[in-house]
Amino acid sequence: MFLSSRTPDRRWSESGTRSARQGVAGTADATAKLMTATIIPVRRSRPRYALAAALVIGIGLLWRSSLFPLPDLVAKYGGDALWALVVFLGFGIAFHRSSTVRIALIAVGFAWSVEFLQLYHAPWIDRIRLTRFGHLVLGTTFNSPDLLAYTIGIALGALAECVFLNENQKAS
Repeated sequence: MFLSSRTPDRRWSESGTRSARQGVAGTADATAKLMTATIIPVRRSRPRYALAAALVIGIGLLWRSSLFPLPDLVAKYGGDALWALVVFLGFGIAFHRSSTVRIALIAVGFAWSVEFLQLYHAPWIDRIRLTRFGHLVLGTTFNSPDLLAYTIGIALGALAECVFLNENQKAS
């Protein structure tokens, strides 16, 4: 009786260990894929990325215009996400052979730096911010929710790039 009661415990323990090992292996596989994604160079078409950036800029200007009556929250943070997407595309053009993860991290760092730079107010940079272009690129006042909007815009760009590049690789 002692052995028979012990046998189910051992089986449960072994199956629990097995599924725990599979869970660790699954996590290890996901980590390995992420690490591989950070080092796999991607070949981006600079003209296509420039066209995509121009289209996103056009959409962003329309987004913020009065032509489309969007709720204030959607207009503001959607425009910020589109601005960050242009940053992602711009770094994709500049570093056209870097991995998607690397480009996304660089873009987030840049976008967040621009946002934190808005805490700095010197006469020379405030004069730049008074111009239309300076206002669009540099902004004027720090707003912490913008950081989330930037991250979402860049993440959407990275996701679209992964999907688009996977489709192109399957077609080739």
